Amino acid sequence: MKIQNPHDKFFKETFSNVEVASDFIKNYLPESILKIIDLETLELQKDSFVNEELQEVFSDMLFQVAINKQEGYVYFLFEHKSYSSKGVAFQLLNYMVRIWEQKMKKELDQKIPVVIPLVVYHGKDKWKIKTSLGEMIRGYEELPEDVRRFIPNYQYLLYDLSTFSDEEIKGEARLRILLSVFRDIFKNNSDELLKVVFNATLALDELEDQETGIEYFETFMRYVFNAGPQLTKDELEKMIYQIDMNYPKGSEMTMTLAEVLRKEGYEDGIEQGREEGIERGIEKGIEKGETKALVKTVMKLLTKKFGVLPADYRKKIGQLDVITLEMIIDEIWDCDSLVTIEKYLI
Repeated sequence: MKIQNPHDKFFKETFSNVEVASDFIKNYLPESILKIIDLETLELQKDSFVNEELQEVFSDMLFQVAINKQEGYVYFLFEHKSYSSKGVAFQLLNYMVRIWEQKMKKELDQKIPVVIPLVVYHGKDKWKIKTSLGEMIRGYEELPEDVRRFIPNYQYLLYDLSTFSDEEIKGEARLRILLSVFRDIFKNNSDELLKVVFNATLALDELEDQETGIEYFETFMRYVFNAGPQLTKDELEKMIYQIDMNYPKGSEMTMTLAEVLRKEGYEDGIEQGREEGIERGIEKGIEKGETKALVKTVMKLLTKKFGVLPADYRKKIGQLDVITLEMIIDEIWDCDSLVTIEKYLI
């Protein structure tokens, strides 16, 4: 089945398992934080705080956990755009405020819990944005200390997967597989993808529960087929052969899944004269769905901020590609008028 936002689905399916989330916290949070967190109390919350307009480029998950023997939360924000976003510090602050407001309304308590914010990013380019709100406030560092205490400031933990080496990717099998494929999924290099699949098969053999391994392998391969680089027929056959050699229990499922995806309409690109290959068709379907969703997001955000858009703006926005649409979404945080985005509509 075609997945419109495969990054979101794979992230949530993996991290909804508390064992995986706990494994991430144990391996990646600073020791000073880890030693005051009771991982035995970790519990996934159902709430999501990402606005509907931004769900195509962000996912979030909230976990309740005892921090310093008090009720606390760890908040994951996963950015699955192709470049880093300037507005993350403001978005996180907004989401934390909403968490606090929700707690105060539900429990009628004037005390609010600790919320530790984390950002997981897997874009093509390295993260270039400051990770504290104060660093983004013009002249903040030059203000006298007795003035700065009146200015909101906080820092979030950043995990830029594009900078992770194989040795730096730690944890149990499912976590390592997720972080590795997120790191490499945008490389547009079939050899890199085959390497990730090969390593995934080795990692899954570590799991004591082989049924869990097979289920996760299917989740992983669905993500690879929907979000990965193009695979020719020969490359797909090479992948299946490799899986059959290293993880034979998964090879039949891979062939079945590939055939299902082929039959569900991903040959659209083939019919238009493109080279035959399952992933080529998949990529076209995913790109088309993502572009349509981002156009809708841009229209909503601009209309909400500036009112009804001129017809020529709507027409030109509908013709933009994914990268440009993502850049406009990022720019909306700072633009004062529609003139600001005209440079994208030429």
